[in-house]
Amino acid sequence: MTAKQRRMLKITVALLSAVPALVLGWRTGQGRLGPDPLGDLVRVTGRWALAFLILSLMPTALRILFGMRAGLVVRRILGLYAFGYALAHFVIYAGLGFRLRWDLLSETIRQSPFILAGLGALLLLLPLALTSTEGWVRRLGRNWRRLHRLVYVATLFAVWHFAWAFKELRALPLAVGLGVLFLLALRIPGVAERLRPRSEPIDEW
Repeated sequence: MTAKQRRMLKITVALLSAVPALVLGWRTGQGRLGPDPLGDLVRVTGRWALAFLILSLMPTALRILFGMRAGLVVRRILGLYAFGYALAHFVIYAGLGFRLRWDLLSETIRQSPFILAGLGALLLLLPLALTSTEGWVRRLGRNWRRLHRLVYVATLFAVWHFAWAFKELRALPLAVGLGVLFLLALRIPGVAERLRPRSEPIDEW
């Protein structure tokens, strides 16, 4: 893939990744969110955050399984959008839902501890988003990859948060959880070495 093709792929993915936010903004402006607008905003942003987290794990899996390398150049973009949607999810929930009344929010967290899992995922994604630039890659060196392994933990927290919110076992969170476990299992050195032709670093966005 040429430099121009990589640049165009990045631009295309970045624009497509913004579509859910634009559609949600349009629906909000048109009053088409349904009988529970706030709940719809929280659910949609949360699910897109999880979707982009999973998508950010896909390029490495595709390389391991099928030798497809094109998607590797957009991992960081997908990870940044995951953080953006997760941040919007939290801001809408805490800002609009509780109007930044931290006393009410903390009481709700005590009654619904699954919120802590989502907050944990957001806090783990924060340093990854802040260090996503090429400048930070050079500054941190090998430590950059070590730091960005936190995306795996953040994804597990996000899946936990998503599944726990259902309050009972359902097919969708179970399927999502199993899919994420499969994507993470591919990162295990013994598994990856058997599935890819040669050893390559894979542990970053």
